[in-house]
Amino acid sequence: MKKLVLFCVALFIAMSGFSQKGMKPLFNGKNLKGWDTYIGPKEKGGVPVGLNVDPTKIFSVADLDGAKVLRISGEVNASIATKKAYENYHIRMVFKWGDKITKQLNSGLLYHSYGAFGAGLDVWMSSHEFQLCTGKMGDSYCMGKSYFEIPAVKSADGKTYTYSPNGEKTKFGQGQTAPIAAKSADYEKPKGEWNTIDLYCFGRTSVHVVNGKVNMVNYNSGKIENGVVLPLTKGKIQIQSEGGELFVKHSKSNQLRRFLQRC
Repeated sequence: MKKLVLFCVALFIAMSGFSQKGMKPLFNGKNLKGWDTYIGPKEKGGVPVGLNVDPTKIFSVADLDGAKVLRISGEVNASIATKKAYENYHIRMVFKWGDKITKQLNSGLLYHSYGAFGAGLDVWMSSHEFQLCTGKMGDSYCMGKSYFEIPAVKSADGKTYTYSPNGEKTKFGQGQTAPIAAKSADYEKPKGEWNTIDLYCFGRTSVHVVNGKVNMVNYNSGKIENGVVLPLTKGKIQIQSEGGELFVKHSKSNQLRRFLQRC
């Protein structure tokens, strides 16, 4: 089964060829229509600003290099999330870091998001995170009550787990072996350059691709309810505000394609 799933994912990547055919933009380049925003507490233990209340424009549409972009200030931990849920899809996101750094160059693409805002670190919905934090781009993090099984190799000190196709399948998530699986290799571009990430979600498997290179494969996606792992195959898409200014391109570079057939 593992080899079959890998073959299916590889087949879809090969068939798509990273082309734009059949892809639709999630961000329209004009406004935030189709998205919700949720602004967390300005300080630890504080009261969240709340849903669709963004007085300081954490999320906005801006002009950059003659084009429209989604600007995320990073000043406060916050989420911008699609109103719709998605299943069996390929999403491409092209982004680069800005000059303003509140904490560090940190953000994430959160997928299969479900439930209430605030379930994850008092801000985000429970979800899987495609880590965008500089130096960790491609890491897999189980936000809130999400669950993954990932082939990984444990470090000598036993503190970290790194994705490896030949590693032992390890349980990740709340109350599991660990919450984070580190990417297999670093394919991030230097600050100031545009990075392209591709996320392939098919059934309970997802693949993280950074600048054309696979550096993470996740299996048996799930959500933990009353100590039981239930299948998780779809959800909303969130992008984090988490410490660094981020610009996300509009139009053909930032789109989503749904897979209509299963292997």
